Amino acid sequence: MPRPLRATVASAATLLVLAAGCSGTDEPRGAPTPSRPSSTSAPAIPSPTPTPSAPAPGTTPPAWLGTRELPAGPDGYAAAQTTPPELRRRAFTLPDPVRMLPGRGYASRVVAPAPARVLARSTWRPGCPVAREQLTWLRLTFRGFDGARHTGELLVHRQDADDLVQVFGDLWRADFPLERMVITTRADQDATPTGDGNDTSAFVCRPITGGSSYSEHASGRAVDVNPFQNPYVRGDLVLPELATSYARRTPVRPGMITADGPVVAAFARIGWEWGGGWTSLKDYQHFSATGR
Repeated sequence: MPRPLRATVASAATLLVLAAGCSGTDEPRGAPTPSRPSSTSAPAIPSPTPTPSAPAPGTTPPAWLGTRELPAGPDGYAAAQTTPPELRRRAFTLPDPVRMLPGRGYASRVVAPAPARVLARSTWRPGCPVAREQLTWLRLTFRGFDGARHTGELLVHRQDADDLVQVFGDLWRADFPLERMVITTRADQDATPTGDGNDTSAFVCRPITGGSSYSEHASGRAVDVNPFQNPYVRGDLVLPELATSYARRTPVRPGMITADGPVVAAFARIGWEWGGGWTSLKDYQHFSATGR
């Protein structure tokens, strides 16, 4: 599974204390002077500046994100772990890997075939079940969990490029949030698991999970969407390993894919199938052109 970039977010609160002064006039000594209405109004007392509230739980990435390595078993995966409190309602967006596309709404850029410099930082190598000239580089805008406009990138098979531009346009219009959209690198592929990755991605030259035959990702014909909110679940195996709270599909939280939601509908419109509908296991993040 891809590993996220380390993210550290610092916050600070500022407290402003305001003081109002007062003044008076001495009365002559002797008998009390009858009180009479004042011709001037009392000075206004300024309202205190509100103290900034703390970020909502789950909206700020923890400083340790992507740094806590888990002991991997012979299959390369670690045992499922209890989801840390900071990630039980995960709703933050990490920095974009590419420059923002111009404009204010949904935008896309399609480059076919993918440039050599892009392939060089991917997992493509001779022997993968897709030729390098068959891969297309997509840059797409998406809605982050912060509600802002972001830009990500994918490597996909050229025959699916236009369809996937349509899919992510549908997700933009549905305001479905993504944390980050990236091309998986060799370093990601070889890294020790940390169990907290959440990159939306497509092409990865690797075998299927738990098998030896190539995955549909190795042909660029599969996409994983928000893997942490939508984990792979097979028996006791949960991937990412810290996403166990999301293996339970209720309550529905931001970024989760549901059978009747916009993500399944968007991929169904181009004829792709959802791994969340499989019976022998559940791959809630996974969509593919072939249903595998």
